[in-house]
Formats: sequence, structure tokens, C-alpha cells
Amino acid sequence: MADHDADLFVIGGGSGGVRAARIAAEHGARVIVAEEYRLGGTCVIRGCIPKKLFVYASRFHGEFEDAAGFGWTVPHASFDWKTLVANKDREIARLEAAYGATLAKASVKVVKSRAVLVDAHTVQLTNSDRVRAAYILIATGATPSYGDPIPGIEHAISSNEAFHLPDFPRRVLIQGGGYIAVEFAGIFAGLGAHVTLVYRGENILRGFDDDVRRHLRVEMEARGIKVITGCKVAAIELDGGHYSVRLSGGNQISADRVMFAVGRRPNVDGMGLAETGVEIGKNGGVAVDEYSRTTAQNIYAVGDVTNRINLTPVAIREGHAFADSVFGGRPTAADHADVPTAVFSEPEVGTVGLTETEARARLAQTDIYEAMFRPLRATLSGRATKVLMKLVVDGRSGRVVGCHVVGEGAAEIAQIAAIAVKMGAKKADFDATIALHPTAAEELVTMRKKTKSYAREAAE
Repeated sequence: MADHDADLFVIGGGSGGVRAARIAAEHGARVIVAEEYRLGGTCVIRGCIPKKLFVYASRFHGEFEDAAGFGWTVPHASFDWKTLVANKDREIARLEAAYGATLAKASVKVVKSRAVLVDAHTVQLTNSDRVRAAYILIATGATPSYGDPIPGIEHAISSNEAFHLPDFPRRVLIQGGGYIAVEFAGIFAGLGAHVTLVYRGENILRGFDDDVRRHLRVEMEARGIKVITGCKVAAIELDGGHYSVRLSGGNQISADRVMFAVGRRPNVDGMGLAETGVEIGKNGGVAVDEYSRTTAQNIYAVGDVTNRINLTPVAIREGHAFADSVFGGRPTAADHADVPTAVFSEPEVGTVGLTETEARARLAQTDIYEAMFRPLRATLSGRATKVLMKLVVDGRSGRVVGCHVVGEGAAEIAQIAAIAVKMGAKKADFDATIALHPTAAEELVTMRKKTKSYAREAAE
């Protein structure tokens, strides 16, 4: 490889690209990473981390309200948006520096530049330099999509801009029904805004378990979020300092900010992919095999740009597997089965494995275990809320194939439950586990089966 400037050139300094670069370097490869914006990618800079910080901020309003039932008198609390944004920015800058330090420690060279493919071994940088590499990894992530063009779409913001608004909007309209839309609805509502969520489908969180979708919507509406389904934004008009939003059903809504969270599309434009033989798959992402290799033999891709499972830990696992396969002599395919996920809504959702609908379509017999209860904390706080817990079980083998939780700490519960699901634990193993009392999670080992089991051949 002496005729190359590097053994590996990584396009994109997000979580997947950075992990791949570090592990490849540890295997002895000469590595260069090109990042045109900031190290850390979507998750660190304008995704999971700043969003979770905003989620924490939004929950204090409810904490102050609940405190009264426990004997606390909390003076009138006020919220300052600019303080939150400034403190968030400081933490993100620290994390970005940590990413840079990690790469430097691994002897990975970082160039602050956009990189475009010239041929199967060459990339062009914005400073006119060209770099040749034995292998190239595409890890450019994804970017917010605004969907079909509508009049006034230039007035809408995405989650990218939501983290940097100069002033806090008191009335927010969000279009979308997925992770980002639902999470920001809870953030803005918790911080004191009047929030309207508009979604074209029949209910929020398409692809999640139907009981989870129904329960979360009820909980969100109980917290003052107006959820409108079966329609979408048709036009946005600037009207004297605020926005007049016309919905497809004809309704008109006034808002201080209009946010679109209708999905994300892989960053594949203008990269020279076609010229180098890298094909785009039917899902709009870079087409790859199980080892993340593209249709160009020495070019690979990981993370959201492949549009497989668009979660940061998945991108990290894919990046690590790539480095082990190509530079570590250990062919490794990232496992995409039973990946746990969370929606940091209010209340939050944690889930892993099959939904009830998926299980009933795949399994000969499906058993459903479900519990819905008022959390202990609410008995004194007086908050009208309930926790939902649900296990989906293969009725023939007894194996737990899905776990779904809505309530405080749902994500933490789902992460631990994911271990049991991944290792093939049976409901009998859950039952044999002593309950940890008093906790919400103890319901996972004490809940009983619904009166009906579902056979695939049986009529509903």
C-alpha cells in the first residue's frame, strides 16, 4: 500500500466513522478522516446528546408540580431558554474536543474538509488536494427531509435549527409522528410552549407496537399536546411576526415556529458515488452487503447513509465490524436483530424485539402479557398517568420475543430487557426471577397472560 497516502480514508466524522477510524488505526492502518462540519456527527452535535439535554430540561416543570404532593413548597420557577442553549453548546464543544482527542491519540489524521470521490481510490478535498487510499469508508450520515414542497416551506425549521433558536417560541406546530417529532413535542411542551403535533398517518410512532402508540398519544394529550392525525401542513405564511399554517383539512393554526420532522434522508448527493460504481439501494441509502461493502469492492459504508437501522449504537457497531473485517483479519457482520430503541418522549418509550402485530404474523402462536398501572409516585403527586408494560411471547417455545414499556425509566428498563431477549430467555425465566419491590420494572416478572392467545391460523 506504499503507493497510497492512507490505508483508510473515512468520509464523515460521526460516531460510525470515528469508531471505524480508531479501530482500524489500532489494527495498524494509516487513517485519515475528513469532516466538513464538526466532529461527532449528528448524534453529538445536533441529535441524541443535545436532544437528551433538552429532554432533561423539559422534565423539571413536571418535577416542580409533583413536588407539592410530597410536602415541598417550590417558589415560582422561571425558565431561561438562552441559558439552556448556552450550557448545551458548552457541553457539545467539550464532546467534540473529546472526539478529536480520541482520534489524535490513535494517530488518526483529521482534515476539516468536504471530500468527494474521484475514483475507487481517490478523494478530492475542498482545498484542491487529492488523497489516495487503499480503502474508503463512507460515513456521511443523514440530513433532515422536508417532504414534498409546499408554499412557504422556507419558513419551517428542522431539528437542526431547533437547537439554536434565538428565542423560545410560545406556540409551536410540529409536523411528523416519529422519534424526532414526538420528542420535540414533549420538549417544547415541557418548557412551556403550546404544542400542536400534526401527522398524516392514523397515529404517531408508525412501526411501534400499537398499544404503545395508543398509550403514548393519550399521555401526550393529557400533558396538553394537541395531536392531529390524518392530515398534514399544506401551506405556511408569515403573518405579522408569526406564522399562519393551513392544514390539508382546511384548518388554520397560528404558530411562532413551524418545525418539520418528517424523516431524514441519507447524505449521498454530490459525492461522486455513481462515477465510482457505488450504487444506491431501493431505500435511498448506499447499497451494502452484510459486511458493509458497497458495489465498489474497496469502498464501504456504515451508519445512516446506508439507511438500514438509523441509530447511533448501530452505526458504531457497523464501524467497528468494518474495521475488524478489513484491517483486523476477523470478518465480522454487524448483527441487526433485536436492536433496542427508545423514544425520549414524555413519558418515554423503551422497546426491543417484535411488536404484537409482527409476532402474530410470524409465529404459530403468540402469547401477550400486559400490565397497566398507576406508578407509585403518582399516588402522592396526583398526576393522572399510567405505565404500560408488555411482553410478547412465542406461545410454542415460551421465548420472550418482544418487550415494550411506556413510562418513567422505560429506556433503562428496555436496555436490560434487551439482554434477556437477545439471549433467548423464556417467560419462565422471567417468572423465576424474584421481583425487586417496589419498582415499576418488577411488573416484567409478575405480569400475567392476557385471557387470549393468538394462533396464526385462527380468526380474530
